[in-house]
Amino acid sequence: MQRRTFLATTLAPLLAQAGGKTPKILVRSSWQVVNIGDIAHSPGVLTLLEKHIPGAEVTLWPSSLANGVEGMIRHRFPKLRIVTTPEDVTRAIADNDFLLHGSGPSLVATSDVDRWRTTTKKPYGVYGITLQKASITPQVVTVLNGARFVFLRDSVSLAAARDAGVHAPVMEFAPDGALATDLRNDAAANEFLRAHSLEHGRFLCCIPRFRMTPDWLMLTRHRPYDEVRDKQNLAMKEHDHAPLREAITRVVRELRMKVLICPEDETQVALGKEMLFDKLPEDVKASVVWRDHFWLTDEAISTYRQSAGLFGNEMHSPIMCIGHGIPAIVCRFEEQTSKGFMWRDIGLGEWLFDLDNEADLPKIAPAVVAMAKDPAGSRRKAMKARDVVLGRQKATMNIVKRNLV
Repeated sequence: MQRRTFLATTLAPLLAQAGGKTPKILVRSSWQVVNIGDIAHSPGVLTLLEKHIPGAEVTLWPSSLANGVEGMIRHRFPKLRIVTTPEDVTRAIADNDFLLHGSGPSLVATSDVDRWRTTTKKPYGVYGITLQKASITPQVVTVLNGARFVFLRDSVSLAAARDAGVHAPVMEFAPDGALATDLRNDAAANEFLRAHSLEHGRFLCCIPRFRMTPDWLMLTRHRPYDEVRDKQNLAMKEHDHAPLREAITRVVRELRMKVLICPEDETQVALGKEMLFDKLPEDVKASVVWRDHFWLTDEAISTYRQSAGLFGNEMHSPIMCIGHGIPAIVCRFEEQTSKGFMWRDIGLGEWLFDLDNEADLPKIAPAVVAMAKDPAGSRRKAMKARDVVLGRQKATMNIVKRNLV
């Protein structure tokens, strides 16, 4: 009976994929390379496919893999096919059986998925995106309604999609694909930690963030100055970083631990110095390290894995932490979309704070201190959330698998 059950539940679905042929999946992802979280989207989804559909032939259709990202991806996935030229893309669309749109802040590649939908008539699906009412255009609704499945990365997005008239056959919650990212660069991380006397389990990571990303400050983006964004950023930067400075100060003074101020995107290197490090009391500065240059996702994860936890105004570094069982506190605001509510969806509501809610501000520093003061309990809490994530990953990947026919 056990053998028959095994055959029915495990081998049969695999043999059924694509009529017994090797399923060919084209992954549309890799939106930008100036943010280690956005970089993490692709390797996360690729890891899920590798784990749950190991027999598939996977091709990545990226927007960008510049700045050393392609080498990092190829090192982790040596068999991965990557298409870059228009001719390569056309061939990949013709050759692959299924298109999978990866995680992102919206249906980022709407036009590309629509091209697949209208020209190939082959199946496609969407994995772990956020949707806001303003971004759900008639074209987005049409594209999503033609998908075999639409997985939203937070419950607020799921409700917004349903309210907008999206009615794909399967619509469920699937956490951001970046939660599965397992890139590592232990050598680089260890060298940096040794150089700055940061001991395993004896430091926290802290990440600053502007309300809206100042793209014009990123040399690789070549974006024009945006006065409206800049005005909002300047108006809110003290408000949004004062609670982080309080948390850093309390961690150093009360727990005798160190803090690493580090970036998730390029602009946060300078921001971390201006709004966090430079404004700290002198006695606290002696136990705080400011990372003065950007890094890639693999080194960041290797660093987070050795920390006692992370807190700050970003989302994807906490995502990567929880993916590895590392405690992480998220401070969100309206400009970040609804993705922060993913923390509630995976059972971490006590580690989610809203900077637009004045009542939440004085709660941030005590929560950070409590997280660091009880490393074992905080680890258990992070691992419990990770178990929720693993369960959703398994369930949603089974749905992906069933649709590869």
